[in-house]
Amino acid sequence: MKKVALSLFVAGSLAFGFTAADAEASAPSSQTVSVQANKGTYSTAYNVNLRSGAGTNNKVLFLAKKGTNVTYVNEKKVGKEVWYQVKVNGKTGWALSTLLTKKASAPKKSVAKSTTTNAALSNNVVKRATGLTGIPYRFGGTTTKGFDCSGFVQYVYKKSGKSVARDTLGQYAQSKKVSEPKPGDLVFFQNTYRKGISHVGIYVGNNKFVHAGGKQSQITSLNNSYWKSKFHSFKRL
Repeated sequence: MKKVALSLFVAGSLAFGFTAADAEASAPSSQTVSVQANKGTYSTAYNVNLRSGAGTNNKVLFLAKKGTNVTYVNEKKVGKEVWYQVKVNGKTGWALSTLLTKKASAPKKSVAKSTTTNAALSNNVVKRATGLTGIPYRFGGTTTKGFDCSGFVQYVYKKSGKSVARDTLGQYAQSKKVSEPKPGDLVFFQNTYRKGISHVGIYVGNNKFVHAGGKQSQITSLNNSYWKSKFHSFKRL
């Protein structure tokens, strides 16, 4: 009877074009399957044994303590469980996926956009500032009828789209010190008509700055003996 049944099975298989090789190919594959969505960095939620293969029947290679960061490499399903192959400190092992917590990736900073915006602001500031030379100096002045030093800086930056403090000390506090100035940065001086920070201008490159000083707004070299002796710092808004 067994021989008859086997013969019938083979005959039936051939009749429908189904072979033993087809049966093997149609069986669920146990090969590792990579899932794009799971890629990234994880953290161990507990002390986790990392094993030589997927499943608890595999050898423990090492222990990853709670809070260890691991990098996803691959994954495999064993029964109803999903195991992740991960890398930590140059070592690779397998861990049950439910023992790992996905770490959110840090938001990417818009460096290029920020750099472009700053460059555009600086260019605008320099263009406006150098175009305002010859306007009379007026203590307390904030318009094209007359400027004092901080009024000049405030006016130029406001017209360029950035609000700054009204007085020299406020502008000094608002800005950050830089060792290598770029056009559009502020240049501060001390001990001019009073002790401490007392004058400000806008650096325009080539060791020169534009400011409301003397009788009018003008471009001056930082090699000028007076301003060189009063120089304090470069700062950036």
